[in-house]
Amino acid sequence: MSLISLGELTAGTIVRRYKRFLADIELADGRVVVAHCPNTGSMESCWAPGKRVELSHRDNPKRKLPWTLERVDMGSGWVGVHTGRANELIAAAVQAQRIPALCGYRQLKREPRINAPGFAPSRFDLALTHGNRSDAFVEVKNTTLLRGRALLFPDAVTERGRKHLDLLLHMVKQKYRAVLVFAINRPEGDYFEPAAAIDPDYAERLEFVAARGVEVIAVRLRHASGGIDIAGSTRYRPR
Repeated sequence: MSLISLGELTAGTIVRRYKRFLADIELADGRVVVAHCPNTGSMESCWAPGKRVELSHRDNPKRKLPWTLERVDMGSGWVGVHTGRANELIAAAVQAQRIPALCGYRQLKREPRINAPGFAPSRFDLALTHGNRSDAFVEVKNTTLLRGRALLFPDAVTERGRKHLDLLLHMVKQKYRAVLVFAINRPEGDYFEPAAAIDPDYAERLEFVAARGVEVIAVRLRHASGGIDIAGSTRYRPR
C-alpha cells in the first residue's frame, strides 16, 4: 500500500500548458478540460504535448477549476508535478519512520511559522520535535528536472528558494537541525545536484549552507496505481 493515496484519477493527454498554472487536457472521450497545474517552476523535461497524464477531480464550489494535474508520463514512468504531494508524502514517510535521517521524532508539525530576526515571517514545511536528537526544521523541494543522468533543482531561478537556504542556515546557528529534502519525483536519473546552469546563485548558496551544517538529502519517490510511496535515497553530488 502506498504511503499516500491520490484517490480516483482520470487519464488524459496534455495539449498545452499556459499562464503558468493552467493546462489543457484531452480526456478519453474527446473532451478538453482546463486543469490547475500546481507547479511554480518551468516544468522542463516533465511535460510535452501528447504525453499521457492523470488528473484528480474535486467537486468543490470554492474551487475555480475542479481538475488538477497530478502526474505526467514522459516515457519512463510517472513524473509527479503536483508539488504539494511531495510535502504530504515526506511528512507521511517521516511519521512512518521511513527516512533514516529523520527517524526518532515523536511529534511532527506541518508548516510551522517562523519569526526569525532579520527575516520576513516564514514557514518551513515540517518541524520535528521530541526526539533523541535536536529539534529539526525541514524544507521539502519537489524535484523533477532531468538532464542526462542528473536530477536537478531548481528548474527556474528561485529567489524564494535562496531565502529558504538562508533561513535554514539561521536555524543551524540557533542549534537546531536544518534539513533540506529534495523529493526526486520521477523514476529516471542516477544522482541529484544543484542546477547551476539555471540558477548559479542558488547552487552556490546551497553548497555554502551545506558546508555549514544544513543537511541535504535526496529521497526517491515511487508512483503506483492511485498513490505514491518512498523508494529509498538518491546520491547527492555537489558541483
